[in-house]
Amino acid sequence: MFNLDFTGDAVSVALDVLAWLVIGLLAVRLYRKQQAKPRVWKVVVAILAGVFAFSIDWEMEGTMMRFPVLPLGVWILYAVLNRVEDRWDNYRRFAWLGFAGNFIFLAASLLSFLLYSAVYPEGDLSTHIADTDEASIIATHPSGAGDAALDRGKFADQLASAEQERVDSDGWYEEMFQESDGERNRNERFPYQMTGVSSKWGSGMKPIIYVEEDGKGILVSTSRNQYYYRLDDSVLKGGAAR
Repeated sequence: MFNLDFTGDAVSVALDVLAWLVIGLLAVRLYRKQQAKPRVWKVVVAILAGVFAFSIDWEMEGTMMRFPVLPLGVWILYAVLNRVEDRWDNYRRFAWLGFAGNFIFLAASLLSFLLYSAVYPEGDLSTHIADTDEASIIATHPSGAGDAALDRGKFADQLASAEQERVDSDGWYEEMFQESDGERNRNERFPYQMTGVSSKWGSGMKPIIYVEEDGKGILVSTSRNQYYYRLDDSVLKGGAAR
């Protein structure tokens, strides 16, 4: 049975597939123009060998950019095939196509970086929390009330209207420290963790969601960044409802 429970980055996967299709189409075009017709599987090996290169990696807001510098695979293939007359000429174009494929993947990564923010706007809380049917909270700090519960309906109604605000880590720490009279473990601004939620399909995010003590603040922690949102009404009910 086909499983739609995809947890990866759909934008990156789609563009990587597109990049391979472009490389494949270029390989077919080169193959048809070339007089000598080597076996297809050997052409594939030559392309894959050409992809091997010395690259410089640079991470840009969670997206890894790989800039190819030296065509190591091409050089290795040349050293192996040049020993036999005309063999290198039969595979040379395909090896260089493999190396050029690195630039196609680089372009795909850049395009992925631009499209990802458009498809999955990280400023929207609904991107990080798309399904609240099984949402609940647990107290992760003694300052949180053990009998507090999440009002799912009220929370779902406010997802679209949540306002993003600046994450003030230093200010929160100072405030917590002062309110605790120097005992930094007495109070916690986000004493609840939300469970049973999932991010938007295809975003690849696996966020950790924290709820503020007043039930009106949501802190989202992802591998990319942290995001803080304020709601109009508290989503807590029970002993900690405000």
